[in-house]
Amino acid sequence: VVQSSIQRFQEKFFIFALTPQQVREICISRDFLPGGRRDYTVQVQLRLCLAETSCPQEDNYPHSLCIKVNGKLFPLPGYAPPAKNGIEQKRPGRPLNITSLVRLSSAVPNQISISWASEIGKNYSMSVYLVRQLTSAMLLQRLKMKGIRNPDHSRALIKEKLTADPDSEIATTSLRVSLMCPLGKMRLTIPCRAVTCTHLQCFDAALYLQMNEKKPTWICPVCDKKAIYESLILDGLFMEILNECSDVDEIKFQEDGSWCPMRPKKEAVKVSSPQCTKIESSSVFRKPCSVTVANEVNKKKVDVIDLTIESSSDEEEDPPAKRKCIFMSETQGSPTKGVLVYQPPTVRVPSMTAVDAAAIPPSLTDYPVPFHHPPISSISSDLPG
Repeated sequence: VVQSSIQRFQEKFFIFALTPQQVREICISRDFLPGGRRDYTVQVQLRLCLAETSCPQEDNYPHSLCIKVNGKLFPLPGYAPPAKNGIEQKRPGRPLNITSLVRLSSAVPNQISISWASEIGKNYSMSVYLVRQLTSAMLLQRLKMKGIRNPDHSRALIKEKLTADPDSEIATTSLRVSLMCPLGKMRLTIPCRAVTCTHLQCFDAALYLQMNEKKPTWICPVCDKKAIYESLILDGLFMEILNECSDVDEIKFQEDGSWCPMRPKKEAVKVSSPQCTKIESSSVFRKPCSVTVANEVNKKKVDVIDLTIESSSDEEEDPPAKRKCIFMSETQGSPTKGVLVYQPPTVRVPSMTAVDAAAIPPSLTDYPVPFHHPPISSISSDLPG
């Protein structure tokens, strides 16, 4: 696609024909979509790029591009942004699926008309491809079949990163890595990264392929460098780690290539909910809450962490007076200032006083008129069975 006249707008015509085998492959790949539209998994694609042979070229459209296939105008993807200062904005290049306008016959050739605005020193090349479209599920299956990289590769990379640099004053002794995917912010299921990447952090292969199926950028979500499909590998070391520890989201690598899970130093104490439900269901309505049950609850309340205390020391031996059990009744004193204690308007927790007998529902035996089944003779005879 080169300039052939001094005119600003250039136009060229090309003719191509399909073989009977190609026509057959396209036709059997046809799929009807909702709304009566047709789509093909085997497609005829038109691609344009700069006529430059020094290195591989990205898809690139000439200015004011207009394409007609067999006399019909082909709508280019996206819309042309409005001109700024009279300069037309560059349209992002990508392959053009022209299958719907192609004559699916080996007897009749196809004609492509292309017009564009010439630029000094810029020549373009146009090509027509027959391609098979692959879904992200197919690509993921291919990636799994390619195999998983040996964990020793990653261990060697860790040792290399943590090897002390004699010129550096700061020595790195450990490396923290997240087990969460930077794309979906969820735990990794198929840890993957590109061989061209220098980082250890992985991303989820399935999610990465799905995103590039919708909008192909093939950019690593960790380092923002190119991560094309051919360079992706599944990391065996991360596969092992994900299988071994399911309760942590972060790990730490040591200099020798070993790893350990990163757990919080002091986990929040879980309030023993089974005791709460037992007290409410079995004790409150049937009998007064006994002192022994309350003592057990007091024993099991262990550490109620108070976020309002300024001291961050984890080794406090005597619990401060501010910490109070949530089960304390109102008669045991008001909460100390600064402690968050939930006190509903109607106290639902068991108190130490006896339950009023009037509040207990009478059992069935105390009803004055006991309930009896009607005799069988009085049941209507026309009921079936």
